[in-house]
Amino acid sequence: MKQDIPLQDLAQALFTINRHAKTAPEPKHLYQIKKTTINKLLEENRAEKVGLHFSDHPKRSNQHSTLLVKVDNYFFHIPPSKEDFKQLKHLGSLDQSYRNPQSKMSLSLAKRIVYQFIDWKPEKKVQQRKKSYTSSYYTPSSLGKMEWPPTRSRHNS
Repeated sequence: MKQDIPLQDLAQALFTINRHAKTAPEPKHLYQIKKTTINKLLEENRAEKVGLHFSDHPKRSNQHSTLLVKVDNYFFHIPPSKEDFKQLKHLGSLDQSYRNPQSKMSLSLAKRIVYQFIDWKPEKKVQQRKKSYTSSYYTPSSLGKMEWPPTRSRHNS
């Protein structure tokens, strides 16, 4: 079933996920599924490692490299392994000639395609009940508990 997904669809889905991850407030999950998908494609020989690039976004002012991977007609960067540094040519600074074709695919469709390919299931979120406010200093109010009008007068004793 996983093999039925055309490489073109997977490449477009990865492109869409990557584009959204760059602007997402919490991109960790998107980058994780992108990396998992690319690694699986590399294992299946459906993607190829092109070489190493210096990143455009140095970490803590230190230059670091990213692995350039080609999936169909699209190029992606993922973190390299130690073996990648030994086996692959370093291409220097990021080359702007590696441009991806435009793609129109919704993020929800892209995620569905990738989830199916990597056989990913979302974790069931346990519903947390809202706790009612309790305090060790809580004193119940007596407002509204007094009888009104008073049934017997305290002044007439």
